[in-house]
Amino acid sequence: MSNGINTLPLPGEAQNQKRELGQFLTPAPIADFMASFFSTPKSEWRILDAGAGAGALASALARKLCTATHPPDSIRITAYEIDPSMVPLLRRAYAQLQRDCQSVGTAFSATILNTDFIECATEAISRGLFSSDTDRFNAAILNPPYRKINSGSRARKLLRIAGIETSNLYTAFLALASQLLSKSGELVAITPRSFCNGPYFRPFRRLFLESMRLQRIHVFDSRSAAFSRDAVLQENVIIHAIRSKNVPRQLIVSSSSGTPGAPVRFRKCKYCEVVSPNDPNAFIHLVTDDNELSVRHQITGLSTSLPDLMLTVSTGRVVDFRASEFLRMRRGADTAPLLRPCHFNGPVIEWPRSNERKPCAISVVDRTRRLLVPRGYYVLVKRFSAKEEKRRIVACVYDPTRIQSESVGIENHLNYFHTNGKGIDRNVAKGLAAYLNSTFVDQYFRHFSGHTQVNATDLRSIPYPDRTTLESLGAKLSDQYITQLDLDELVRSEVF
Repeated sequence: MSNGINTLPLPGEAQNQKRELGQFLTPAPIADFMASFFSTPKSEWRILDAGAGAGALASALARKLCTATHPPDSIRITAYEIDPSMVPLLRRAYAQLQRDCQSVGTAFSATILNTDFIECATEAISRGLFSSDTDRFNAAILNPPYRKINSGSRARKLLRIAGIETSNLYTAFLALASQLLSKSGELVAITPRSFCNGPYFRPFRRLFLESMRLQRIHVFDSRSAAFSRDAVLQENVIIHAIRSKNVPRQLIVSSSSGTPGAPVRFRKCKYCEVVSPNDPNAFIHLVTDDNELSVRHQITGLSTSLPDLMLTVSTGRVVDFRASEFLRMRRGADTAPLLRPCHFNGPVIEWPRSNERKPCAISVVDRTRRLLVPRGYYVLVKRFSAKEEKRRIVACVYDPTRIQSESVGIENHLNYFHTNGKGIDRNVAKGLAAYLNSTFVDQYFRHFSGHTQVNATDLRSIPYPDRTTLESLGAKLSDQYITQLDLDELVRSEVF
């Protein structure tokens, strides 16, 4: 049987078109790996492949079925692909499948729809065209497009009509596919990991997890290995879910490097450890080994929230392009410091830097006072961690005794902890920064975040030590740099 689907790069024009559409074609080894996730025997397979590309995914699944000890009676594929340049490739792929199925006595049919999946699916759902289970798909295999959906776009409006609120094409495809499945229908998809957390994906998580039960999640250790040919840097996962009302006791979290033939590590987890029934955010925690599980238990064993500490976390108020007329390259008599990620220097802020490349001060006038915070201790956290940084969460203390100013501006690429818009206790600030910079918090954060962005919502969701513990931890820290090993040991002894 042929297994050469999608192993060669597309011509440059076609490849550029796929990038514009947010679609990255699935390498054959990944397609075969995804096909192996399907577990429920069926005599008749009704397969949905939305965003089909060159047909790698449905072809991989059909080949797997045809080479089984007992091939199915029939395989029917419905492929949606908006890019007309892919249609000839799909026809060629399905012609080969027709021959493969015929050789083992399996009836085969394929329908190629060169149209917008969102438009067709939302119409079908809204009009109730799938009235019975036999009209629905019992399998879906997807590599959906990765692209944001503008809030005022036609696609966004159609999704809302169908009861789906989401801001990215890939979660829109997952939500629609799940609603087109029959009872016990299986879905396997490779997507960015970003849907596992974050406020923008919360409505999608709630909708998806209400009807779909996760069976397995596969995590790729490398950001680039799975789609190395396309230089995709998102952290990707493969999810296997079944449409059912019954919540399983366990699911499998597996992991590998993402390179072809790499060993796969498996871990059975309690379902409630991955998806907590009491979590209003419906975060999905991916724990791949015993050490990560131990860290998660340690962190979740802390019962203090930010409101308990009388603390709040916000995103910096100064957005460069909106306040450009008030930004200054140097400090003057009528300016306040403007803090950026470049001012992080170990445990404290260093301002100004000798080699400033961006404005480091902001004029203090009536129109900018609302953008500033008053003198005080603050804990700042980078919203985006750089490639060379080992931790996702990078925290630093703003010490008002080191920088003489009655107010300070915090740029939008930073989050900051405060008390009702004002500074916080010195030792609490130092202890909080140390806790956030610990390896424990970094590992916990990685359980549900697959990207380098750290949102204020993420920071609000983390459990914290109580105030007394933070004060004690902060009192033991100087302003001098200490190694990560020493910091972790101090946090371990004080917090855990």
